[in-house]
Amino acid sequence: MGIKKNFAYNSILTISGYIFPLLTFPYVSRVLGVTNVGICNFMDSVINYFILFSMMGIGVTGIREVAKNKNDRKSLSNVFSSLLTLNAIATIIILIILILVTCFVPKLREHWQLMCVGGVKVLFNLFLIEWFFKGLEEFRYITIRSLIIKVSFVLSVFIFVRKADDYKIYFTLMCLLVVVNAICNWFYRRKFILFDIHNITLKNYYKPFLMIGTYMLLTSMYTSFNVAFLGFVGGETEVGYYTTATKLYTIILSLFTAFTSVMLPRMSALVSEGNIERVKNLTSKSFDILFCFSFPLIIWSVIFAPEIIRILAGTGYEGAILPMRIVVPLVLIIGLEQILVLQILMPFRADKYILINSIIGALVGIIANLLLVNRFLSVGSSIVWILSECAVLISAAYFVWKLIRIKLPVKSFIVNFVYGIAFFVICLVIRYYIANYWGMVISAFICGVLALALQIFISKNTLVINIIRLRNKEK
Repeated sequence: MGIKKNFAYNSILTISGYIFPLLTFPYVSRVLGVTNVGICNFMDSVINYFILFSMMGIGVTGIREVAKNKNDRKSLSNVFSSLLTLNAIATIIILIILILVTCFVPKLREHWQLMCVGGVKVLFNLFLIEWFFKGLEEFRYITIRSLIIKVSFVLSVFIFVRKADDYKIYFTLMCLLVVVNAICNWFYRRKFILFDIHNITLKNYYKPFLMIGTYMLLTSMYTSFNVAFLGFVGGETEVGYYTTATKLYTIILSLFTAFTSVMLPRMSALVSEGNIERVKNLTSKSFDILFCFSFPLIIWSVIFAPEIIRILAGTGYEGAILPMRIVVPLVLIIGLEQILVLQILMPFRADKYILINSIIGALVGIIANLLLVNRFLSVGSSIVWILSECAVLISAAYFVWKLIRIKLPVKSFIVNFVYGIAFFVICLVIRYYIANYWGMVISAFICGVLALALQIFISKNTLVINIIRLRNKEK
């Protein structure tokens, strides 16, 4: 299956991961209230932290190794069995730690029932094995399965979550998403491989498992750790503001994340073939895609943040407006990082550089958290995220230049930044005269049309032109 079809399926998959919760969030935020929403998100961030430790680098390592061995069934079975065993050892250790932490940390013991439900999520995450299907580029199966289960999730939320005290039910439904997906995946994988305990070789995988895992953990020090730290320092209400502020950002970034996820196995294959020119060509296209949609979306989101928050969460969430305006530019910053790290450094197995990136980001994140979050709460968490990601971007750009002499496209950035001034003026004028939801819709339409026109007629962006002309032949 080609990049375009994989990208289409993975785009649907990734966006649905945010769109379906977005369908329920306006309802849930109004029924549960900001504090109970904050409790669910705080506990979910804690559980996801345990999952990070249990998974370590299995996601990226798995995709990379499966993609390399997918044409040899025996080798593929050996790789799968070895990686799953490594993942199982880590999961058992983490579940024991989770039980101990729940018993001895008052803030978590207070919500021991949610921690128990979260423990089930940690366990079944072992059998989720999304890395296996992504390495095989089975995006069609993943997408269809996920859509069916997510539709069931949405219906369940509207049926079972009816009052503020139902936040425990809502959290349980969130965890069941992982459980049901894991059961489906575990049975479907038998079509491709069998788990064979006799051919396990851990020595080939524990190093990237730990190296990339350490990268993921350090990265979390300025992403998911923000939510957990804010919960301990500022309380569940501030978590409610912060997580509400990041909702739209995650949806916007999800489309580009889908693209980079598809590109990882393809880039890994090109690197193993020594086709560096093709790697550079695809990287250039990735920059074009990012710049094309990020600037108008960021500007539109910043200007219409009050209206967006009101639509998403209703009244009582005004504290999320400023944090949202701060984090939305991360669409561009993290998009650039994903190109540099996921599409270049990881396929080139530059694990050392990736680890250094994460150390830099973690240090900035830890220091900024200690200095800012106590004083500025959810706003401080937003600033911490921006500062940390900027540090990581600068570091990653340096290492990519050192590795294969690819520079950040400064000229293209400046051109699209200039276009952004036009988007800014348009949105500001429309909001001044039409200060309601219609203003959002009208400005979004005008900016969208203008963005396409600028890319086609001024920048002569061949990628956008080819998409518009529906050229399916890959260059």
